[in-house]
Amino acid sequence: MKKVLVIGAGPAGLTAAYELLDKSEEFEVTVFEESGYMGGISKTVMYKGNRMDMGGHRFFSKVDEVNEWWEKILPLQGAPAADYRTLGVDMNLKEGGPDPETTDRTMLARRRVSRIFFKRKFFDYPISLKFETIANMGLWTTIQVGFSYLASVIHKRPEKSLEDFYINRFGKKLYSMFFERYTENLWGRHPSVIAPDWGSQRVKGLSIAAIVKDIFGKILPGKEGREVETSLIEEFKYPKLGPGQLWDVAAEEIEKKGGTILKNHRVTGIIKDANNHITGLKVVTSEGEKVYDGDIIISSMPVKDLVSGMNDVPDDMREIANGLPYRDYITLGVLVPKLLLENKTKLKTISNIIPDNWVYVHDKGIEMGRFQIYNNWSPYMIKDIENTVWVGLEYFCYEGDKWWNMTEDEFADFAIADMINLGLIADRSEVIDYHEEKVKKAYPAYFDTYSRMDELVAYLSSIDNLYCVGRNGQHRYNNLDHSMCTSFETVSNILNGRTDKSNIWSVNTETGYHESK
Repeated sequence: MKKVLVIGAGPAGLTAAYELLDKSEEFEVTVFEESGYMGGISKTVMYKGNRMDMGGHRFFSKVDEVNEWWEKILPLQGAPAADYRTLGVDMNLKEGGPDPETTDRTMLARRRVSRIFFKRKFFDYPISLKFETIANMGLWTTIQVGFSYLASVIHKRPEKSLEDFYINRFGKKLYSMFFERYTENLWGRHPSVIAPDWGSQRVKGLSIAAIVKDIFGKILPGKEGREVETSLIEEFKYPKLGPGQLWDVAAEEIEKKGGTILKNHRVTGIIKDANNHITGLKVVTSEGEKVYDGDIIISSMPVKDLVSGMNDVPDDMREIANGLPYRDYITLGVLVPKLLLENKTKLKTISNIIPDNWVYVHDKGIEMGRFQIYNNWSPYMIKDIENTVWVGLEYFCYEGDKWWNMTEDEFADFAIADMINLGLIADRSEVIDYHEEKVKKAYPAYFDTYSRMDELVAYLSSIDNLYCVGRNGQHRYNNLDHSMCTSFETVSNILNGRTDKSNIWSVNTETGYHESK
């Protein structure tokens, strides 16, 4: 049997391990995970009975194979996968709260609601063209937005930066209101110095024209079969106990099929021979360093770390890898009795809180990037759903900066002050409890040596038994379905003896499809 060593138990790593074991009996598969969690940045953290989703994960894909895979691991509650959208508004709840009779191993159908919070007013995300939007912006601002967009249609900018990308699709006025500040907050760089690739991945076909098309698509005949930009979807699926539940169940299935998953095993070295062929991995455990021999290596670890731990790498390739930038992430879970934000929508929620899954914060002077309302992702994420609201305050940062180095209490003081300034709560006395989580290398960034990424891809592809998968494995801002697709392609190559890896690296380079987060 060939030994397959999989680095990382995130969506890409676990998908690759499962698929190999499911489709063939010729492989001995071992997965190495440096943490104690399954799911990577899609993990779910439990704190005193309340669950936290690291970043918010919508389970929506236009790839049939992905949807079938999810359905196989966690079936949709109450309806077949193809009919999940019929369950959206009632939030799968009985009167009075969650249904205690449902099985834990299920997906729920959820209503997608994400809005922008700007100057203490809510705007749809993506921006809509309804009366409420115009009223919130004011007539003069709306006129400016309109003329600015017309100017962008007539005079297209060469797309040399992310700023050019956004202005071409939304106009300069709307860009300055709803894209410039948030993007700089997310990346720590102004959009004018970020490559447009990020926009082409995260926004793709979305624009004012796409929004108008979507509005008419909902009211004209034939709406059932219409194509929808992924950022405009209205429903999605979600594991009952958070995204990590799906990966916990997938890990159990991998072990049932004979695979091995080693938690708290950190890969630090990739051993190559003189023929540019990987022979094994150096792994640090609680018992010290061990070496594992392998025939095939599937890596979802950050490219930067992969190359750093590899011997005999050309200097120019090491330079590119060392220069690849990342943005890190801190979230503070805050438990409060209620939020002061009034639900003015027509959507029902428990305790009548606002219905949003997450809210993008665009106010200048507020460092918070987004806040999640875990109650609305799944009522089963909350210990006391009737009497508490569990909010995740999200901050984008760099490992080692002032926020990263704060103690949990110091960071909580800072973040809760933002909650008060935004009008989410009245004062600190309303906070029942809080918990901080940090995530390293959450967002592969598109600047610095990223401009030479194609050179590094060519080098990594030349290593015959190495396959790079997933968001960090490819230094590409993939959603989890695209991360899974890189593993589908990898397993297909391995089983069919295909040596050309271009199909693996080309996942998520098509236009017109992606969820913006």
